[in-house]
Amino acid sequence: MRKFMLALAATVAFTGSALADPVRISVGSYNLNNLPFPVAQGLGLYEKEGLEVTVENFASGGSKTLQALVAGSTDIAVGFYDHTIQMQSQKKAVVAFVQLARNSGLVLAGGKDSKFDPAKPETIKGAKVGITSPGSSSDFFVRYYVQRNGLSANDVSLIGVGSGSAAVAALEQGKIDLLVNYDPAATFIEAKGVGKILIDGRSDDGARAIYGGIYPTSVLYATQHYIDENPETIQKVTNATVKALEWMNSHSAEEIVEKLPKEFISGDRDTYIKAVENAKAIFSKDGRINEEDIKIPLAVLKSFNEKVAADEIDLTKTYTNEFVDKVPDAAAN
Repeated sequence: MRKFMLALAATVAFTGSALADPVRISVGSYNLNNLPFPVAQGLGLYEKEGLEVTVENFASGGSKTLQALVAGSTDIAVGFYDHTIQMQSQKKAVVAFVQLARNSGLVLAGGKDSKFDPAKPETIKGAKVGITSPGSSSDFFVRYYVQRNGLSANDVSLIGVGSGSAAVAALEQGKIDLLVNYDPAATFIEAKGVGKILIDGRSDDGARAIYGGIYPTSVLYATQHYIDENPETIQKVTNATVKALEWMNSHSAEEIVEKLPKEFISGDRDTYIKAVENAKAIFSKDGRINEEDIKIPLAVLKSFNEKVAADEIDLTKTYTNEFVDKVPDAAAN
């Protein structure tokens, strides 16, 4: 009888695995804006939804993830919302369906010998500025900043340095003069005494000072074609991710880090916990995309991106709250 029960259990486990919906999800970087995704992984929420998730991490930045999505080598991307606008200007339908980070979380940091003074924007001229990768949202920020202050992108050198510890190392080693990045890099810079934060977009007030409003960043997005063809998979991914957001909202930074896959944690663990604490304010509580806030990324892109500026962007086609609205109430689970 015992052998029969073990065999039955093995059969059920195998059947459950065989019936799991496969989905390929790519992540743009190890920055904390994307944190709800690995939290959902660590909590086993995708598995509980009957999904078999294959993850690829492009630590070099979100633009690589976007390329993979458009090329069809991934199904869903964890990246920044502004890429959906960029894609519409190129006549490609890419749609955000869960918001992870409701605000920027971006900082601009200078090395110990930095000569850049935010009160004198022209002092950025000639600087080597580290960004995650060309075409990323950190790239967009630099272009927006120099344009807004009467300068040109040609006045600085933009250098892709990735995110996290690798980005901090580039600043520490003098490979760059300034770094535009996100937590945990922002917290690492101060904790290690590598440099100083000169522009801070982690708070709502900081984002308003930089962009003129709240700047939504990390989302889950997919092509409209994939969403249309796989609504049940999208719903399952949404259910799991929103549950992770709700869980994060009621747990401490230390508890959150405890659930993360080891490969997501970079640098000293205690400093990483502090970075998560510093970043908690940017995370969405419910995954919904705010139709007013997404006007800010559009305004930023229009200021320097000729294709976006020349096009009539329909923001209603860049996002949907359809799946978030169908997530079962937490009390019912």
